[in-house]
Amino acid sequence: MRVAVTSVFVDDQEKAKRFYTDVLGFAVGHDIPLGGDARWLTVVSPADPDGVHLLLEPNGSPVAQAYQRGVREMGLPVIIFAVDDLAKEHERLTGLGVTFTASPAPTGPVLSAILDDTCGNLVSLQQPLG
Repeated sequence: MRVAVTSVFVDDQEKAKRFYTDVLGFAVGHDIPLGGDARWLTVVSPADPDGVHLLLEPNGSPVAQAYQRGVREMGLPVIIFAVDDLAKEHERLTGLGVTFTASPAPTGPVLSAILDDTCGNLVSLQQPLG
């Protein structure tokens, strides 16, 4: 058994697609219309296109909206992405206008930072220490 798809709720799938691909550097895995404005929209790491897909899921239900709002208000990231060089990634993303709510800092066995994905979520970037 292995993880095939995980998801984050987003308030706008098209905006999320642009942020996760154009800014963060993921590639579109699937973009399949589901009727109305909803799509089965996933992104993947270009380094592992057959790996885990991240579903950019519409937050259209009140439950999804409450969850997303509550987690954000607590300052908790909804997902963690691994990076090889957090200082370099922080500099690159800051240069692209990405807002960080927490600058790179040691957190246990990792160096971590938290960014705003512009779609209602906080996302953690982490680099292993040592």
